This record gives sequence, C-alpha cells and structure tokens, in this order.
Amino acid sequence: MSNPNVQVYGKKNPNLPFHPAVRAGDFVFLSGQVAKDEDGNMVSGTIELETHATIKACQRILESAGCTLDDVVKATIFLEDARDFGRYNGVFKEYFPEGRLARTTVEARAAISTRIEIEMTAYKPLAK
Repeated sequence: MSNPNVQVYGKKNPNLPFHPAVRAGDFVFLSGQVAKDEDGNMVSGTIELETHATIKACQRILESAGCTLDDVVKATIFLEDARDFGRYNGVFKEYFPEGRLARTTVEARAAISTRIEIEMTAYKPLAK
C-alpha cells in the first residue's frame, strides 16, 4: 500500500525494488548514486572523474525533485579505496565550497564496479 504523502523521483530501474529519490515531507532522500552520464551509462576512470560524474548524477535526480546541491544537508560517501579520500575530497569541495552539510565517508565496496557511491538528503520545504 502506498503512502500518499510520499513522492518518488527519477527514472526507476525496473529490475530494482527502489526509486532514485523519495520525498517525505520537507526532505528528499537520494538512493546511492554512482558515476553515470545523462544517458545512464557508467563512467569509469580516475577517482576525480568518477566523483564528478557521481555528483552530477545526484544533481540530476535532485533537480527532478525540485532541489539543488544547495539544499543538501547530509551526504554519505562510499569509497572503494580509502587512499582516494584526498583526491575525492578535492572534487567534493568544488561542489560544496562552504561545506554547509553533514558528511560521512566510509570505505566499502559497491555491488557494482565503481570507485565511489554517494547518497544524499536534501531539505526543501514543500510549498504551502
């Protein structure tokens, strides 16, 4: 049974039992995103390249929910290799120069071949 107060956003993969983003009240929760281009093709390369592509994938889904990176209040980052932290962090700072969000970074392998996965939570009050 669906909750009428919950909206879903993004293009859902028919083979997976979740949506790219879900709005619950004033919060939008993004499922973990990986380095994909606008057409859904995997982007593979350096940690810098994959970080840019992953954040841009997050941006596209946020936009579908009426949000921007400025609305992000929490990000959780999963790195395949913790030694990539400094290089990924340099790219992350380009998108969040003021660092006005909470963030957690852990080392973990993704279920698919990728150097980085990012999930985000945005706060964007519903229009009344």
